[in-house]
Amino acid sequence: MKKYLLLVIIFFLVLVIIAKPIQTNHNKKEFKQEKRAVFLSYIELQEYIKNKNIKESKENIDKIIDNIVDFNFNMLILQVRSFSDAIYNSKIYPWSSCVSANEGENPGYDILQYFIDKAHSKSIEVHAWINPYRIRNTKDVTTISKKNKAYEWLNTSKVKICEKGIYYNPAESEVQTLIVDGIKELVNNYKIDGIHFDDYFYPDSNIDIENYYEYLKNHEHISLDQFHLLMVDNLVKKVHTITKEKNIIFSISPEGNIQNNYSSNFADVYEWAKSDAYVDYLIPQIYYGFFNESQPFYEVLNKWNDLVKKSNVKIIPALALYKTGNIDKYAKSGENEWLENDNIIMKQVLTSRNIKSYNGFAIFRYDYLFNTLNQTEVTMKEIKNLKKIINN
Repeated sequence: MKKYLLLVIIFFLVLVIIAKPIQTNHNKKEFKQEKRAVFLSYIELQEYIKNKNIKESKENIDKIIDNIVDFNFNMLILQVRSFSDAIYNSKIYPWSSCVSANEGENPGYDILQYFIDKAHSKSIEVHAWINPYRIRNTKDVTTISKKNKAYEWLNTSKVKICEKGIYYNPAESEVQTLIVDGIKELVNNYKIDGIHFDDYFYPDSNIDIENYYEYLKNHEHISLDQFHLLMVDNLVKKVHTITKEKNIIFSISPEGNIQNNYSSNFADVYEWAKSDAYVDYLIPQIYYGFFNESQPFYEVLNKWNDLVKKSNVKIIPALALYKTGNIDKYAKSGENEWLENDNIIMKQVLTSRNIKSYNGFAIFRYDYLFNTLNQTEVTMKEIKNLKKIINN
């Protein structure tokens, strides 16, 4: 009897010894190291930089970084090139009209460099957010300056006007070279912590039809959709190689709906997630509530997690703070979820922390966190709840 009792005691002591470090790691290390990112888009740049004098715009950047620090975020995803332009001193792309009165006009100082200096002084990572193909989100070509490569390529196969706007043709080799050279310029001239692509890839399925038929002359037959996927994969792989040479992160923020990426945007997230040759982070835009009828958050999150097989790719869910206090008309029976609850974002972070590939979360976007003009009463409560679970 004593021997049996001794074995029971030893068994429970072993359980305690094994379980204790796991619990300690879970609380003190894992979530303290998580990436807590904020997207800052060209919309914020237009608000805080454009049409401001140098002193005022720099003060606004100081405030942006201070706000991020005070909230215990540690990563800024800064849109540096949104329309074949730049918020930095580039020899390839003209100054952006998002920070200057007109495209090509120098705003008086290097916006990106100032962001980097301020952010790094406060231990905030800066990831340069790029929209690789988009030139304009309208069909108006008159705003494209002569300094823009897109101006030179108007009326050629390299630039196309489609329903979504004006875009570079992803299948043109010169277009890929332009984008890759732009990445090289960034990583060589600025101490950024990462390169980030958003979800804008193919604007339509016929933008490169001529390139496709040309490709078939010298290659094995593939479908047009497969050709689109191949063209994007080629670019993504090239960018990943460049970032690895500089030992910085490459991330992509695809649409939350996995199948839409593959069949509509021609972003091969299946391949990117299972291989270490394309990205380091996937930051899927899981802009859905828990009660979204067709795309419930928990289900979609786990689908993304399941995509990561033997690779080192990490998942950082992007979360829709902008939906708080509003009707989500695409959620069907769950359309009122963001109106009736004020702790959705908090619960989404807590839920995400349980997946094996988790490495943090990202909030879209800055103004919904820090500009009361863009906040509802529900948003303010959501923010308070989110702050409760962000560790120092």
